[in-house]
Amino acid sequence: MGNLLERIDEPEKLHALSVEELDSLAAEIRETIVRTVSRTGGHLAPSLGAVELTLALYSVLHLPVDKVVWDVGHQAYAHKLLTGRQSRFSGLRQWEGILGFPSRAESEYDAFGVGHASTSISAALGMAIARDLKGRGEHVVAVIGDGAMTGGEAFEALNHAGDLGTNLIVVLNDNGMSIDCNVGAMSEYLSRIRVAPQYNRAKEDIKGLLRSIPHIGDTVVKTAEYIKEGVKSVLVPGGIFQEMGFTYIGPIDGHNIRLMREVFAEACMMDGPILVHLRTKKGRGYLPAEMEPDKFHGVGKFDAATGAVHKDPAAPVSYTSVFGDALIELATEMPSLTAITAAMPSGTGLKKFAERYPKRFFDVGIAEEHAVTLAAGMAAAGLHPVAAIYSTFAQRAYDQLVHDVCLQRLPVTLCLDRAGLVGEDGPTHHGVFDLSYLRTMPGMTVFVPKDENELRDMLYTAVRMDSPTAIRYPRGSGLGVEISEGFHEIEIGKAERLSEGNDVALLAVGTMVDAARRAAALLEEKGVHASVVNMRFVKPLDTKAVDKAAASMKLVVTLEENTLGGGFGSEVSEYMTDAGHKVPLLRVGIPDRFVPQGARKKLLESCGLLPEQIAGRIMEKWAGLSHNG
Repeated sequence: MGNLLERIDEPEKLHALSVEELDSLAAEIRETIVRTVSRTGGHLAPSLGAVELTLALYSVLHLPVDKVVWDVGHQAYAHKLLTGRQSRFSGLRQWEGILGFPSRAESEYDAFGVGHASTSISAALGMAIARDLKGRGEHVVAVIGDGAMTGGEAFEALNHAGDLGTNLIVVLNDNGMSIDCNVGAMSEYLSRIRVAPQYNRAKEDIKGLLRSIPHIGDTVVKTAEYIKEGVKSVLVPGGIFQEMGFTYIGPIDGHNIRLMREVFAEACMMDGPILVHLRTKKGRGYLPAEMEPDKFHGVGKFDAATGAVHKDPAAPVSYTSVFGDALIELATEMPSLTAITAAMPSGTGLKKFAERYPKRFFDVGIAEEHAVTLAAGMAAAGLHPVAAIYSTFAQRAYDQLVHDVCLQRLPVTLCLDRAGLVGEDGPTHHGVFDLSYLRTMPGMTVFVPKDENELRDMLYTAVRMDSPTAIRYPRGSGLGVEISEGFHEIEIGKAERLSEGNDVALLAVGTMVDAARRAAALLEEKGVHASVVNMRFVKPLDTKAVDKAAASMKLVVTLEENTLGGGFGSEVSEYMTDAGHKVPLLRVGIPDRFVPQGARKKLLESCGLLPEQIAGRIMEKWAGLSHNG
């Protein structure tokens, strides 16, 4: 392998390279990405598929004056390598290393911070409007995948851009997948474009005719090959992009650097909004990722030589898996039960449900707002839908939860996977705000299981209720507790006392219950006797448990893996104030800042949420109380 990559410390240097050199550089970039991600984990397959796209685009544009907005950022590793971050790339997604997604704080080449899908066209259009108002002339490009194109915000932006008619280039990176296979009408539409035989036959006939014209034939063919407005609008079903005001170019080979350079150069000289449709292969250049692109979309550490993913055989079963299995069990006895996901059947544990009950499973694509209102419609018609969505993505459906579910008191169960700190995916993916916004919704019941077995019972309880419910649980393995036979209904709003003490009450929810137990053991060694209460519910709050703690203890401590602003601790504080309790309160949770990326234990440490840190904070508070007393 050569050393071209070492010479590229800024994208402007790509302009001097030949197509052959760019092809060689693509191979070096792929080798670097595979080698690095095998050690750090990350979004491998999408980044491998976008290498030639990145090289062709950056060898035409002049960055950072020109702006490129990467949708989601899953495919942006080549971008990072080409924009001065080679020396830091080995720290990808690690504590104090470079982020897995573009970030304005990290580089001037990261034009916009991303991490959630379908935002690129809106952001790029905003930049294009700013350019026009300031009288500048830079090019603005949005790179969006076909999966992200299923999101409603993408179409809102396309509609606005077509109406404005300003200069904007949208590159549609079409690999036929997001994480799992794409679903929906847009996916089917793009598939028809890719394979339309009548269009391809007509194109070849016209090219042959045009080439016979002396002197100008080849030039006309090249223009027809790239623009194709007249022929494609007639022969390809829909013509949706042209109808929205875009000049459509494609589909073309997204791994042919020579062709893409010519197309991007032509697009930069055209006026108005342009959509360039590229066909790419997810995982390109690394056989394991090509064969299993869903597995290598976001992957942990693996053997680069074989593609074998490193797994801990002794690790307990994951919360996600427990949820998926429990839902299948419940669906067997409840024909009204349905399952909904927003493009994440594997990630949310619903893939087996989809296989078992295909008519009761609905993947809506990257459309969380639609997922929640769809669930509301099902519930209004007599079903009990379970919508499984990552906590960070459920933030998009806040209004739908309030207006369409809670206001109508509909029996929808929202299951929030990846709640709390999720590790290396970083601040765009931490699910640390859900308790704060869910508890403000009238009529909503919010469950927080302490372990994977309690998750089963909470799911059982929630789907039997005739009102809105939400269950939030963390990423990764459970605690390894024994899974009981069958299900047990949990009394709504009733906490569980796990240990007795007469000095300090530790009121905890979710993952912090185990941390509270460990902290209590450390406090016991120092002569401070703590009771541990698994509060189970953030809404309704077990006020009797709070009253007992406030009446009998010298200190009350709340513990949560959620932001302190408006969360569980705030709820307890509000209640104690209203009830006139005077006992001191210590709230432990996520500080009022965006938490960086890194191993989960490191992130917990950075937030002061390890058991020894919790015990230390309590002892500091206890010492102050003793001194004052």
